Amino acid sequence: MRSIHDNLQAVRERIRGAAQAAGRDPGSVTLLAVSKTHPAPLVEQALAAGQRAFGENFVQEAMDKMDALRGRGAEWHLIGTLQSNKTRQVAARFDWVQSVESEKIARRLAEQRPGSLPALNVLIQVNVSGEASKSGVTPGEVPGLAKAVGGMARLRLRGLMAIPEPGAEAARYRELGALYGTLQAAFGFDTLSVGMSDDLETAIAEGSTMVRIGTAIFGERRSRGNDVPPAPPSRKMRPAA
Repeated sequence: MRSIHDNLQAVRERIRGAAQAAGRDPGSVTLLAVSKTHPAPLVEQALAAGQRAFGENFVQEAMDKMDALRGRGAEWHLIGTLQSNKTRQVAARFDWVQSVESEKIARRLAEQRPGSLPALNVLIQVNVSGEASKSGVTPGEVPGLAKAVGGMARLRLRGLMAIPEPGAEAARYRELGALYGTLQAAFGFDTLSVGMSDDLETAIAEGSTMVRIGTAIFGERRSRGNDVPPAPPSRKMRPAA
């Protein structure tokens, strides 16, 4: 069995190869290690291997890991759907929220972000494939939401996040890249978060600047309960809880 260190190295090589094949600087793509459902000791191994950015879906689970790994220099990203009753905790503890999909949620985050912390980095989640099971706004709704969020103090709007449907054609990623490019100058975007373990090469070829990798680093997703078998791999984000 390969170690977390070896898995990270393999993923970094994939990113490097994909970026070079696309004529891009490998340094222009950030690796977000998706640590949701994986215990703090595995995250600690990833930290020891030089990984700093971690993605979590569940607020309480993430805060437990934050407490266990305090002072280790981890950067925490919320990538799951955010419910209104969790915004205060998220605003106080996370560095990024990648799943903003309404002005209401963004405003709560802005109002609840402590003044002692830097502005909260946020991404607008786009439902690029129009799937009913996916969260996010439609591409047509992005400019209006970006204008509203971009004017909120205590938030720093960085760009877009999306989860194309499994097996999506390259054109789907290209559409997202085009939307990002159109809004980049107007809103100062610098982050397009798209691509997972099974599609990072396609995502990078079409302009992704951040890939969210879980399975290829930590293995199959673990159950949150002791008596429930692990769920099968899924590309659908689960609500923050």
